[in-house]
Amino acid sequence: MQLTRRQTLLMGAAAGFLATLPLKARATAEDLIADFAGGADIGEGGIDLTAPEIAENGNTVPISVDAPGATAIMVLAMGNPTPAVCTFKFGPLAGSQSASTRIRLAGTQDVIALAKMGDGSVVQTSATVKVTIGGCGG
Repeated sequence: MQLTRRQTLLMGAAAGFLATLPLKARATAEDLIADFAGGADIGEGGIDLTAPEIAENGNTVPISVDAPGATAIMVLAMGNPTPAVCTFKFGPLAGSQSASTRIRLAGTQDVIALAKMGDGSVVQTSATVKVTIGGCGG
């Protein structure tokens, strides 16, 4: 198959046009919350988030979440370039619905925890963490 000059120019122009189209590289925090909730109303209570008020270093901020009766817990750091931190899923044989980890925070920001309960409802809580030294390039 031989390409004519016109076909080559047309294919090059089409490739250039496709390269300039914006791609959705990251999901926003609102999109992540909506996907996790799956259309359910988000309530308060039934979930505990433990985070320090002041973190001396944003590289390792200890947090723990506890939501008795939850099937999944999602943690978001609202000020990070990528807000999704982690999602914990619990099966029917889980002894408790709690988890602890260390997260990285770009600076002072809100940390939000959402729990999907066994009855399909979703609850959330949040905590503000003040970071004195930035962890994500701050």
